[in-house]
Amino acid sequence: MVEQSIVSGGEEPEERVIEAALRPKNLHDFVGQHRVRKQLALVLEASRMRGRSADHVLLSGPPGLGKTTLSMIIAAEMNAPLRISSGPAIQHAGDLAAILSSLSEGEVLFLDEIHRMSRPAEEMLYMAMEDFRVDIVVGKGAGATAIPLELPPFTLVGATTRAGLLPGPLRDRFGFTGHLEFYTVEELELVLRRSAGMLDLKVNSAGFSEIAGRSRGTPRIANRLLRRVRDWALVHGIEQIDARAASAALDMYEVDQRGLDRLDRSVLEALITKFNGGPVGLSTLAIAVGEEPETVETVAEPYLVREGLMGRTPRGRIAMASAWTHLGYAVPAGVFGQDPLALFEVDDALEGAEAGAETVDNGL
Repeated sequence: MVEQSIVSGGEEPEERVIEAALRPKNLHDFVGQHRVRKQLALVLEASRMRGRSADHVLLSGPPGLGKTTLSMIIAAEMNAPLRISSGPAIQHAGDLAAILSSLSEGEVLFLDEIHRMSRPAEEMLYMAMEDFRVDIVVGKGAGATAIPLELPPFTLVGATTRAGLLPGPLRDRFGFTGHLEFYTVEELELVLRRSAGMLDLKVNSAGFSEIAGRSRGTPRIANRLLRRVRDWALVHGIEQIDARAASAALDMYEVDQRGLDRLDRSVLEALITKFNGGPVGLSTLAIAVGEEPETVETVAEPYLVREGLMGRTPRGRIAMASAWTHLGYAVPAGVFGQDPLALFEVDDALEGAEAGAETVDNGL
């Protein structure tokens, strides 16, 4: 069971209703992702001018950056109904055929985590995307027959957090591919200002900056932290949230200045205090913090590696110099990431050793 924390990019069922209310309804209100938004606006406008369904769209990137929101915006911009499903829910070709056969003309089909579809369903999707047709197999064995089923033109919007797992033939059939990047603090402040207005919260600029700085570059996490700060302010009778109030609220929820939560700090603490900075294997590290290896690998590790606090090597996980500093430990000599110039010193030493080896070989 993967742990769901306050700074996880995942989405709890009860959070979905609140998140849906905060989602922008059109591209104009969508904050950030300027490149993808501009390209997508052009694709949709051209489709409207031609009077045809938009090309199939593939959206990739880490969770919580707006892939589902963009799919809803695509349907709204095209004035078309939206059908939502997911890759794990489609384990048989018949499951996909049932969905495709019930689509209306111009409808937008959103498949979340599309890379987790079964292979038979993927192969059926090839023909559906390209020719708007699927073959329904009736019967078994020698008596089986394929009945072609024509489909109305539709737009498939696929979302994936691991685009590399998509097979090439499927990826190539998307007319537009957009990769969503993590948000800057300034962009997250704009997201928070919009959400605070919808939630009727009074937050000053310093308060927005404090929350945005701890949100891991992810709008979903920023909105979640904003709601937790709102709860804290309500209980403590604070009408306007400033940096001090936001900091006190997030400290209570164990989210520090860099966005690390209890699990993140436990992983780094174990690496440093129990394994002298590593390297250590994932399973051993997970046992040391009392969590499942999947939890450490999927919840904590991606952000720690992206922030340069943890490194992954062939021998295992290591704590970078910035992790020692962040937790208040003195950085011992030889810790990776301590001095960028040390990399060149290592390269020079290797070159010297190789040159010496060549001299010995020539002497022989």
